Amino acid sequence: MALKLKQFLIAFAAAVSVTASHANEFPNKPVTIVVPFAAGGPTDTVARLVAQAMSANLKQTVLIENVGGAGGTVGAGRVARAPGDGYTLLLHHIGQSTAPSLYRKLTYDAVGDFEPIGLITDVPMTIVARKDFPAKNMQELISYVKTNKDKVTYANAGIGSASHLCGMLFMTSIQTDLTTVPYKGTGPAMNDLLGGQVDFMCDQTTNTTSQIKGGKIKAYAVTTKTKVPSLPDLPTLDSAGVPGFEVGVWHGLYAPKGTPTPVVDRLTKALQAALQDATVKQRFADLGTEPVTLNRATPEALRAHLRREIDKWAPIIKKAGIYAD
Repeated sequence: MALKLKQFLIAFAAAVSVTASHANEFPNKPVTIVVPFAAGGPTDTVARLVAQAMSANLKQTVLIENVGGAGGTVGAGRVARAPGDGYTLLLHHIGQSTAPSLYRKLTYDAVGDFEPIGLITDVPMTIVARKDFPAKNMQELISYVKTNKDKVTYANAGIGSASHLCGMLFMTSIQTDLTTVPYKGTGPAMNDLLGGQVDFMCDQTTNTTSQIKGGKIKAYAVTTKTKVPSLPDLPTLDSAGVPGFEVGVWHGLYAPKGTPTPVVDRLTKALQAALQDATVKQRFADLGTEPVTLNRATPEALRAHLRREIDKWAPIIKKAGIYAD
């Protein structure tokens, strides 16, 4: 018995030593952040800003890999199955909390298969339309879509995407079902909105602010309870015809389950440094958002936030009766 205990302790000590050595060497090669949506979308924009700043802190290149499909679940599933060594990460938005309710055959556990690293930002959303859409303000838009519900098209980035959730809440709020046009990412959806192939959508400020300021699309309202500083002329949806409406998009960074704690801590440190970077702060401000406070850019804060959001969205999705295979 004593010999077996001694052997166990030696093996345990060796494992701890290897883990500590790995953590001390981390990272010694490029890190990849998987964005589970197409390039050019709002989550992709957030990821590229954060990746560049994290690269400086980690002293290694941080690459972005876009793995779109199925509302972000394809990319999330890939990271869930990746080695837990810190070199493959997931940057996902609110969809990480809605996927468990939306997908009957989810291939991963949104909580159990990941090690949270930290929250990144809370992003407001905007109701926008093609440049020549007839409605001049939010009240006119609501009236127009109700009158022309069989003709109006609403674009979204796919089931489970932020734009899908926002649209679902909007249609429920105005008690009008519209023809929805799903895309494989917000980037392609925005391209068709710019081209006039679809009528309107709800999208994050990180993807719409420059288009709004450039006069390329028509903007009606923001989805937060307070106005957005970068878009001061836009009213809130709550004050412009849909009382009580509020939805925003949060982003978080994750590693696969089993990633050593020292590696997670190192990544958290790099994320926090990135969120304090002056360029990141300015670019976020230009896009209508801002980094979270450092006490929220932690594994504990993201873990708690994810669980709260899962509990929040589950009854809403169940009531709406929307599911994906």
